[in-house]
Amino acid sequence: MVLLCVVVGWLLLVLLNIPIGIGMIFVSMGYFYYSGLGLTFATQRMVDGLNSFPMLAVPLFILAAAILNSAGITHHLFGFARALVGHVTGGLGHVNVLASLFFSGMSGSAIADAGGLGKMEIEAMREAGYDDEFSGSITAASSMIGPLVPPSITMVLYGVISNTSIGQLFLGGIVPGVMCAGALMCMVYFVARKREYPTDTIKPAGEIAGMFIKSLPALLTPVVIVGGIFSGYFSPTEAAAITVLYAILIDLLFYRELTFRRLWDAIYDTVVTSSAIATIIAGVGLLGWVLAREQAPQQIANLFLAIADDKLTFLIAVNLMIFVLGAFIESLVILLVVVPILVPVALGFGVDPVHFGIIVVLNLMISILTPPMGMALFVVAQVGDIPYQRLAKAILPWLLPPIIVLVLVCTFPILATGLPSLMR
Repeated sequence: MVLLCVVVGWLLLVLLNIPIGIGMIFVSMGYFYYSGLGLTFATQRMVDGLNSFPMLAVPLFILAAAILNSAGITHHLFGFARALVGHVTGGLGHVNVLASLFFSGMSGSAIADAGGLGKMEIEAMREAGYDDEFSGSITAASSMIGPLVPPSITMVLYGVISNTSIGQLFLGGIVPGVMCAGALMCMVYFVARKREYPTDTIKPAGEIAGMFIKSLPALLTPVVIVGGIFSGYFSPTEAAAITVLYAILIDLLFYRELTFRRLWDAIYDTVVTSSAIATIIAGVGLLGWVLAREQAPQQIANLFLAIADDKLTFLIAVNLMIFVLGAFIESLVILLVVVPILVPVALGFGVDPVHFGIIVVLNLMISILTPPMGMALFVVAQVGDIPYQRLAKAILPWLLPPIIVLVLVCTFPILATGLPSLMR
């Protein structure tokens, strides 16, 4: 009964537009006061939830993405992608996906992708004659590639809460990320062919080579990160700091577009975003302790054991649950509250932790596209000046490609575990 009151109280606060992290802290404090444990102990639990060395990678990767956006590197990546595939049927739609794939190797964030590349992509597609619904939909859908290709903030958080190798997760997301890009580009081709969207002229090989050379320092970011981790030169957390340093160095040496004002704005945005995430993590740590004390994990585990009798059935049930929750609850909250409960159950069914992590991250990325609460939709609607209602309706067909990839990854674990196994 007490647990029900805590959960219902939190949901009511969410409906009242109270920030999610603040709501978790408020109801958890009420539980600690009511149970006589004391607010001092509650404060200690909040601090313990944030006291994690791997968690330092989160604000550092956010800062790296902000610096890359501020330095204008996104323009070079977009130009190179346009030179490569702008002449294919669906032109700028393919450019949109390919630019997101390139940028994902530096930012690790879907929201950074949607906000950083989104405005530029939508304006270019609008000028070329693409309608807003198509432009906004493919911009939002392609942003989901960000957390699948290393580096990935979402995978760092999953690795911390599930005690899974972050380096293995980074490798495990590469194939599904590329598959999502390919699936989206296939849909772009068929939709563009039906609607007869315009294409660019084929660029000369010399021009493409020149753009490639100019974009190469930025494109090498994931190679530096993954190579450094698996060569033993630095840990995933240290890799985040290296990424920040690398982003600054390539601008100083090659692009020279980052000013002190832009750097300050990037730091400021990072502090604001990291503070919001830290508040949620502190609230999740507190609420998670409450759920554990009330034996909620055991109850949920027993529920899954009752409805699932094999690994595949369990994965189907998990995916359906995350998909439904993701339509109404922020993906970060699902990751931090629900996943720690599901990981032990997944291990009990013999699911590889890396495989399960890729499934969870892929499903969470689908959730940021799912109305009514898809975060990527809000960002794209804002930067592209597209009415949210129109975008929420237009995005629905674009959920199909990533869902197909999710089904394939669930059915064939080697798609997620193949590269990590080779590196082992």
